[in-house]
Amino acid sequence: MQRRILSLGLIALLAGVQLSGIAAGRGNGKEVRFTVRIENISNKDGFPASNGAKFPFALSPGMWVVHNKLDVTLFKVGDKASVNGLEMQAEDGSPEGLINYLEHYHNQMLHGVFNTPVGASAPGPIRPGAAYEFSFMAEPGMKLSITTMFGQSNDWFYAFDADGIHLFDGNKPISGDVTSKLILWDAGTEKGEEIGIGPNQGPRQKGPNTGDDENGVVHKVKNSVWVNKTAELFRVTITPEEKM
Repeated sequence: MQRRILSLGLIALLAGVQLSGIAAGRGNGKEVRFTVRIENISNKDGFPASNGAKFPFALSPGMWVVHNKLDVTLFKVGDKASVNGLEMQAEDGSPEGLINYLEHYHNQMLHGVFNTPVGASAPGPIRPGAAYEFSFMAEPGMKLSITTMFGQSNDWFYAFDADGIHLFDGNKPISGDVTSKLILWDAGTEKGEEIGIGPNQGPRQKGPNTGDDENGVVHKVKNSVWVNKTAELFRVTITPEEKM
C-alpha cells in the first residue's frame, strides 16, 4: 500500500476551491450555484464496541467533482482502489490521490476538497455535531460525485453510485436531503478489523501503511449493521440558488 498523507497546508489551500473549469458543455443551460452540507448527526455518546469501550462516528476530509461525462468515475466496482488514488481516501481520509488522478486524466472538470469543519480554523474530520460545506456552479446535464472515509474503519468510504447523482431533473435543479443516495463501500485494500477499536484504523494507527494488505477490489459493504445506519449518522443536503 503506497500512500501519502496530504499535508495540512496543501489541504487548506485546496479546501473548497474549484480546481478546474468545465470546458466542454458550458453555456448549454442556466447555471445554478449549489451548496452541499454534510452534517454529522450521530450520537455524541458514541457507539459501544465488544470490549466495552465507546467510540464516536466521524467522517474524514473528502473531495467532490462535478462532471458531465458518462465515463468519469472516481472508482469502479470490481476494480482495484489503487488504480485512481481511492486507496488514500478510504484508508487515511486523504483525498490527495483522487485529486491527482483527476488532474492527470480528467482535467476539464470542476473539483475540490472539503476538509475544514464549519466554524473551525484548521482541517480535520467532522465529529458529532460538526459539518462540512462546499459550493459550486453547475448547469443541466451535470452530475455530482463525492467521497469521504468512514473514519473508524480500515478502508470503508461513503460515495454515491460510481457514476454520481444528477444535479438536475430536466432543467430543474435538485434540492433537499440526498443522504439515502450515499452508499457504504469497501475499498478492498486493507484487511478489516472490528469497527471502532481496530489498531490499524485511522484514529489508532501509528501511521499510514500499517494495516495488512487485503488485495481485494471495490465493493459494497455487506453483512454489517453499519450499512443501514446511514440516516442515523450523517445528513447530506443540497441547496440550489439560481444565478441572477
